[in-house]
Amino acid sequence: MDYITFGNTGLRVSRLAVGTGTHGWAGRSDQTALGLDGLAQLLRRAYDLGVNFWDTADAYGSHPHVARALQGLPREQVVIATKTMARKGPDIVRDLARFRKELHTDVLDIVLLHALSDAHWPQKYLEAMEALTRAREAGIVRAVGFSCHGLGALRTAVETPWVDVVLVRINHAGVNMDASPASVAPMIEQLHTAGKAIYGMKVLGCGALKGDARRAIEYVLRLGTVHAFTIGMTNLTQLDENVRLVEELAPKYPLNS
Repeated sequence: MDYITFGNTGLRVSRLAVGTGTHGWAGRSDQTALGLDGLAQLLRRAYDLGVNFWDTADAYGSHPHVARALQGLPREQVVIATKTMARKGPDIVRDLARFRKELHTDVLDIVLLHALSDAHWPQKYLEAMEALTRAREAGIVRAVGFSCHGLGALRTAVETPWVDVVLVRINHAGVNMDASPASVAPMIEQLHTAGKAIYGMKVLGCGALKGDARRAIEYVLRLGTVHAFTIGMTNLTQLDENVRLVEELAPKYPLNS
C-alpha cells in the first residue's frame, strides 16, 4: 500500500481510505448495516492489507463499529477521520467528548465540520471553528477541516488558513458531485498548492461507477493533487479488489510537488 504525508497535518495515511458512510445519514449507512462485527471485520481486514485511514461520522452511526475494529490494534497506527453536524461552540465541545468515548480514544485524529455548502461558512460557523481550534491546541484533535457539499464552500477553503483537511466529492463522470470535474479539479489544485490535506469521496459515484473501478481510481490518482480517497465497501471482495487497484496504480501517479 502506498502511504503519503497528509498535507501539513503531520499524519501519514494510506492513499486508500475505508469509508463507512455509503448512503449514510440519520445514524445508519450501508456499512453499519453489516452489524458491529461485520463492519469491524471489514476494517480489520483493511488494516491487515495496509489501509490505515478510516473515515467515519456521527451521522453514519459508525463510531461503535470503528471502536470494535480498533480493539487489539495499535491505536497510533490507525488514522481516524470523523465529522460533526454541530455548529455552536458548546455543541462542538459536547460532541468531541462523546466521540472520544464512543471511539474509545483519547485523541481524535481528524474532525470535520460535516456537509458545508455555503460560501460564507467561515463567518457563519466561526464559533464552531474556534471550539475546534481550542481542541486542537489542547491536543484533543490533531487536524480540523470540513466535508464539502458546494463549490462555493470549496472555493472559500482556499483562502481560509483554519482549514487543515478538506473532504471533497470528485470523480471522472461528475456523478453526485458539487459541480463538473472541470470546475472542481482546479479548486483541488489550489487547495493542494496551499498545503491543505485533501481526500476524495464519491470516487465511485456512490456505486454508479463501480463497473469500471480502475478508470475511476486512476482518474483521481492522475490529478496528482488528491492525497487520499475514501471508498465505501460492503464486503471483503470489494476491499481486496480496490486495494489491488490502488497498489498497482498509485506508484504510477505520485503527488505533485
